[in-house]
Amino acid sequence: FLKVDQKTTVTLLELAAERLLNYEPAAIHALDEIPRDLFVPLFNAAFSDGHKTIVKAMSCISSQHSILRIEEAQHRVRCLGIGNSGSEPQSAQEPMKLLVDISLNSTLRAEQFLSFLCSKIQQNVGSLHVCCRDLQIDRMSGHKSILQFLDLGCIEHLEMDQANLSEVITILAQEIHLNSLTLCNTPFKSYKRRNFRSFFLCLGRLDNFQELTLSFLCLTDQLHKLLRVVPPQLDSLYLLHCRLSHRDVTVLSQSSQATHLRVLSLSNNHIFSEVYEPFQTLLEKVSSTLQHLEINNCMITDSTLSAILPALSHCTHLCVLSFAFNPITMPVLKTLLQHLTSLMKLKYVIYPVPVHCYEEWIFHDRLDLQKLAEVQAQMEAMLHGAQRSDIKWVTCSE
Repeated sequence: FLKVDQKTTVTLLELAAERLLNYEPAAIHALDEIPRDLFVPLFNAAFSDGHKTIVKAMSCISSQHSILRIEEAQHRVRCLGIGNSGSEPQSAQEPMKLLVDISLNSTLRAEQFLSFLCSKIQQNVGSLHVCCRDLQIDRMSGHKSILQFLDLGCIEHLEMDQANLSEVITILAQEIHLNSLTLCNTPFKSYKRRNFRSFFLCLGRLDNFQELTLSFLCLTDQLHKLLRVVPPQLDSLYLLHCRLSHRDVTVLSQSSQATHLRVLSLSNNHIFSEVYEPFQTLLEKVSSTLQHLEINNCMITDSTLSAILPALSHCTHLCVLSFAFNPITMPVLKTLLQHLTSLMKLKYVIYPVPVHCYEEWIFHDRLDLQKLAEVQAQMEAMLHGAQRSDIKWVTCSE
């Protein structure tokens, strides 16, 4: 191994591949002569750096070291009956694994890449394993054909936008190592239908599951069903625009998952329209683990914020707090800052523009930039006076 700097350690083979890529014509000319051990790192470097000409040449039948040639050699060896004799090199026995992150978003560039990838997979059946760890799908209906070429069991991070629940279930049923799931705009007709129950069953089978993001998925009075199946080690939970009710927050505050959450986002749910006690209890439960909290546009008022402030002050590991677009006045905002400066790990706060800066806050109408500038100056002065200039306090308008 060769030490390049303090952050990167590369092998001599990887360095040789990178140097060879700097001279593309020479690299293509040398494909028939380069050793097998250099072929794989050269292919990986060419693919990741976008050297399309070299990648195309390396799948080319004319090369002695092409994947097709290797497959033919394997077939001839098997026909001679010596496939397990140990005489075949280990590198020729196993298919090449290609690690890719795929985004199915219908853009021209994505379509061209996927077309190229599919053609190479079809040409090299059995000798090229496409391993997708991060898969993003925008509108499932137009991208079903590519999924047949992927080993869905490899996926660790899955993001689906505008897919119906049956399509989500089809993919989740084949997952083995899924670590995080993001679903946005997922329509369904009833919580009592078979698809909704199947969705929960799929989530319950994910042993490595740690992060769940649901957006624009109506969960009113149904959060208890979800919490019943997600594993206790869940550490990141994003529930955005999910129409959460007072009952849902109460259930969350009483769940076993609440004692482990590191990241929590309940933004765009009017959960404080009734009472604040369930959320106060929730903060107390997560105070020893919570690092990132988002409660934007939750109709938090002065009285609510003042009531939950003691519990918030006990979240000693909190690094990021975002509570923009809530009707807060300047005096309460100052009180909040005074309390939170004691949280030494807190480094980033996104706070709401105080209501006095708007002509009509409820419509966010006519923001007075002069008043906003005065607010920002006061915040900076208070942070400087508390010797906490390391905290970045910003509004969404900055």
